[in-house]
Amino acid sequence: MPFIPHTSDDIKTMLDAIGVEKIADLFDEIPNDLLIEGLTHVPSQMNEMEVSRFIKDKSRVDHSLKCFAGGGAYEHHIPAAIWQLATRGEFYTAYTPYQAEVSQGSLQVIYEYQSMMAKLTGMEVSNASMYDGASALAEAALMSVRANRKSKSKVILVPRTLNPIYREVLHNIVHNQNIKVVDVDFDTKTGKTTLENLAQYNDEDITALVIPQPNHFGVFEDVDALTNWAHEKNTFAIAVVNPTSLALLKAPGQWGNDGVDICVGEGQPLGVPLSSGGPYFGFMTTRQKYIRNMPGRIVGQTTDLDNKRGYTLAFQAREQHIRRAKATSNICTNQGLMVTGATIYMALLGEKGLKEVATVCMQNAAYLKQKLIDAGVNVLFESPNFHELVIQTDKNIQGIIDALAQQEIIAGVDLSSHYPELGHVMSICVTETKTKNDIDIYIHHLTSCL
Repeated sequence: MPFIPHTSDDIKTMLDAIGVEKIADLFDEIPNDLLIEGLTHVPSQMNEMEVSRFIKDKSRVDHSLKCFAGGGAYEHHIPAAIWQLATRGEFYTAYTPYQAEVSQGSLQVIYEYQSMMAKLTGMEVSNASMYDGASALAEAALMSVRANRKSKSKVILVPRTLNPIYREVLHNIVHNQNIKVVDVDFDTKTGKTTLENLAQYNDEDITALVIPQPNHFGVFEDVDALTNWAHEKNTFAIAVVNPTSLALLKAPGQWGNDGVDICVGEGQPLGVPLSSGGPYFGFMTTRQKYIRNMPGRIVGQTTDLDNKRGYTLAFQAREQHIRRAKATSNICTNQGLMVTGATIYMALLGEKGLKEVATVCMQNAAYLKQKLIDAGVNVLFESPNFHELVIQTDKNIQGIIDALAQQEIIAGVDLSSHYPELGHVMSICVTETKTKNDIDIYIHHLTSCL
């Protein structure tokens, strides 16, 4: 809202009505050790004009930085038409289509989105979307426990090459449901998860194997071998993919002999801007036979009594629509506005445009890699990359990030704490938004810190 309409008397009246002394008492369940005294970089009070100026100044800083960080959130060019359309009143204020018959526009957008995501991932059905990529993976793990009737273990194998944030979110969501998340190590030479890393689980009952593509190092995994290994053990294969990469890479529905069982990922690269942490949206696709185990919503196309095309909510497997005990998920949103933006983005670029974006990303990554090598920087892993790569140095990574920030450059993502065995390591990302001159300038400032 543009302003807060409640006066001090209004607030006191509401608090008195519920028997609470102050607003802070409404949050007394938060442990004291998690509370902070205040925001040290934000003034305690400002008038409206000062607030507007403060926010605009912060925004200018964000826009002036050249971003070479990835790690799950990627800077791509977003054509102006996308959010000009997505923020029209018809889309911008549209809410959950509880009354499907009066929400035909929203339902059509979701249907088009589902169709595009199913084609992009090579799967048969897509839901309306999830909160973000990390929670979508957790939902996929829960779904695999429900759908994989041949496994009783509730064990999910997760390569350490997966984004560490995804691994943490997965654990936090599923561990109280007696689901065991087991980390799988990787080959430090190639940066991949190998069959040798999985060998110790050959004779064990495993519910699902997570397969990232590309992985957190930007490296391409041997997805065919990993998918076949899973299916030979009656284990579900869960793909976690970057949707931009799928414009060039084999679709998860074609991995191995039979394709994966579930595919999830973060949809932010599809036309959603970097916005200081969100909002994002997760996607999930699967096979037709598992459709009733899929959380969220699925929109279907039909015809009415006059034989005119119409759209309807075909499946609504969430707790607000059916009894809690039978709900497959408590996901309470379809991130509709982000999905609308992504749908327009995919429609506007088309198959050719998406391939061009992915191709330039790989070309820029190859140029960056060669420039780093020429400058004597140690680039880890003897494997092809998509648009991210990892460097190793004897210098503290945070110091490098701070130094480049002074040059208005976001240097990369510090991976050192998550992969201590690799030493001081940082991932660097380049997309189609970077020119060779941008990369040359980056190399100059980076090497001056090493």
